[in-house]
Amino acid sequence: MRTLLVLGAALLSLGGSPAPVPAPVLVPLPARMADTGGGSQLITAEAADPGATTGTLTWWDRRGGRWVKAGSAPARFGAKGLAEGARRRQGTNTTPTGLYRLPYAFGVRARPAGTRFRYARVTERSWWCQDNDSRAYNRWVEGLPRDCRAAEAEHLVSYGTQYAHALVIGFNYDRPVRGRGAGIFLHVNGRGATAGCVSVPAGAMRAVLAWADPARRPHIAVGTRSGPTAITRY
Repeated sequence: MRTLLVLGAALLSLGGSPAPVPAPVLVPLPARMADTGGGSQLITAEAADPGATTGTLTWWDRRGGRWVKAGSAPARFGAKGLAEGARRRQGTNTTPTGLYRLPYAFGVRARPAGTRFRYARVTERSWWCQDNDSRAYNRWVEGLPRDCRAAEAEHLVSYGTQYAHALVIGFNYDRPVRGRGAGIFLHVNGRGATAGCVSVPAGAMRAVLAWADPARRPHIAVGTRSGPTAITRY
């Protein structure tokens, strides 16, 4: 009888609840990317697909050899979605995908507390030239040059909400290609989708500026979850 009891207990043990399955190890997004810019800070702006106008902005720190999320916020993209940065065309209302440096910050309002980036304060004479025929193409100018038409430039002070605080995204910036696009920024949300920039709520923009340290060489990666414009390609 004792033998039968022991055998029954063993069978019950074998037929009991299965062993718990270990939770999958989540690899941080930057660790799955082809390139992060070589610094120890990174911003990712990820959309579901190229036609999306919304997604998520996340900022990351590299600590002890690992990427750690420092913060995140809902993001908005171009009214016509996203397009491969190397083939994007100006005036298409698409946000360029790719990995870009962040040259400097600017704003209609004063530098937020804690900002370490060089910060340019917008004045009544501040414009961003987008005229393909101008020597100042894709550059901030104080006073419009003769070869930059006002109709082909943004009068920065006119965008008091969106450009309250912003970071210049280095898309088509170092060696501008005419017709590819100009004036791509990370800025504060307006009423809806952007004309090609990435935007976030005002509080998130201030948080990013307080977090970003130019000495740590932060970059921004813009892309989709999968496909030819997948953020992991950059």
